[in-house]
Order: sequence, then C-alpha cells, then structure tokens
Amino acid sequence: MHSIFDSMMQHTHERVCLATNSVSGLRVVIALHNTVRGPALGGVRLWQYDSEEAAIQDALRLSEAMT
Repeated sequence: MHSIFDSMMQHTHERVCLATNSVSGLRVVIALHNTVRGPALGGVRLWQYDSEEAAIQDALRLSEAMT
C-alpha cells in the first residue's frame, strides 16, 4: 500500500482533495493531474469502492488518463 503522497509523486499529480458531507454521507476524492496546458476540466465517476485506498487510486488513474 502506497501513501497518497507516494502515489501523487509517482504519477506527477498536482493536487488531491478529500471531502465529505455529513447530511448525505457523500465522500469524494478530487484529483488534479496536470494543469501546465491550462485550467483543469474533468469528469465524475459514481462508484462504491471496497476501500478508501481503492477510491483514491481510481481517482488518480482517471485524472491522469484525462490529462
């Protein structure tokens, strides 16, 4: 298991944000891979993951693929 920072550095991510909403129970991971060419624009994946680690890794993979 890698730390979030190790995963970010390995794939050169700029930012990862975690957020929650206590009313709805929503937990989100927002990953920014690279903004060198301009502002970031992304997508949303609604999925129930087996672990927080799996959710973070998927967000990192998705953001890198969209760069």
